[in-house]
Order: sequence, then C-alpha cells, then structure tokens
Amino acid sequence: MKSLAELEAIRNKMQNQVGMRKDDDAMTRVVVGMATCGIAAGARPVLTALVEEIGKRNLAHVSVTQTGCIGMCKLEPIVEVTVPGQEKVTYVKMTAEKALKVVSEHIVNGRVCAEYTVGAEQE
Repeated sequence: MKSLAELEAIRNKMQNQVGMRKDDDAMTRVVVGMATCGIAAGARPVLTALVEEIGKRNLAHVSVTQTGCIGMCKLEPIVEVTVPGQEKVTYVKMTAEKALKVVSEHIVNGRVCAEYTVGAEQE
C-alpha cells in the first residue's frame, strides 16, 4: 500500500464484501467440526451425508461449512445448526444416519432432534 487511494480502494472492496454477507442472514448454517479430533471420530461421513442430502433436497437456503476444533473433543463428531431467528443447536456424537434425520426433522420441518443435542448425550 503506497497511497491513500490504494487504502480507499481496499476499504471499499471490504465494505462491499461485508455488505454481501447480509444476505447470509437468511441462510440456515450447518457447521461440521473437522479438526483431527472430529475426523478421527467420523466427521467426514457426517459431512458427506449432510452435503448430499441437502443437495438432493435442493435446499438452496442452507449452507454447509467446516470448522476446526469446537472444543468438546469427547463429543465429536459435532454439528452446529443455526436457523435465522433461532438459537444455535449443537448436535453431538453424530453419525451419517443421525445427520440425515437432522436434515429431515430440524432443517426441513423445524423440529430439533433433542436426543442428539449437547446435554442429552449424558442421559
């Protein structure tokens, strides 16, 4: 960066990118923990099942992303679902089969699969 004009250009570019993110507020976000702990516990098949099922159902309002360690390694694989206007739901000890049910019940029909959430795993 050698001039004030360059700095202004960078600022404008970043503001446009931040503005584009506002559209994401209407998206349901699904985040899968894909750190080594998650992968070792079976997160890859969970991620694959989620992506394939969401694609099959043409759920354009749903984004699936990966993250590193969520911090609860003993509960991996972990999937977080954030629906606009609702609190984030954290699913633990997930499998590909459970992931399909989360898509069907929670994402499509709006019913949280409470039996898979953090806290329920101890019952």
